[in-house]
Amino acid sequence: MQKSIFLLVFLFLSNFFIPASFQIPQQPNQLVLKVKVIGIKDGDTVEVLYYQLPMVVRLEHIDAPEKKQAFGTVSKQKLSDLSFGKTVTLISKGKKGSYDARGRLVAEIYLENKVCLNKEMLKSGLAWHYKKYSKSEVYAQLENAARKNRVGLWTDKNPVAPWNFRR
Repeated sequence: MQKSIFLLVFLFLSNFFIPASFQIPQQPNQLVLKVKVIGIKDGDTVEVLYYQLPMVVRLEHIDAPEKKQAFGTVSKQKLSDLSFGKTVTLISKGKKGSYDARGRLVAEIYLENKVCLNKEMLKSGLAWHYKKYSKSEVYAQLENAARKNRVGLWTDKNPVAPWNFRR
């Protein structure tokens, strides 16, 4: 009994001490695809090639500045530097994936070294945690750390969230 409790406590605490970018979620009923990034639309949207078919993918949990917004081109360039031309793993909810209103697959994207692009965009201060669609505490903490350290768009005195910019 004590070993079971110790194991549960260890597994719970390990999520706080193992860097989030090195954890690839393993859950049943999720869509997992290996694809090649062939285009960058903006700081939270990429185009990938899956069996010779192009597909647009929206990075889950984040919202990046629009192209015409402050830090929009910087955000797009960062995502490009991290992923363009690389083979990545997409992980989306459900066996058939999760799609947004524009028909884009919504997913977390992992590089071959298990770095999560979604989290990297937040760490670099080039995206917001999209709280309207994500309740993830990990993503909230990453945004808070970027704000605190004043990196990326958080160097701006009054950054405008993309959802407000689009109005």
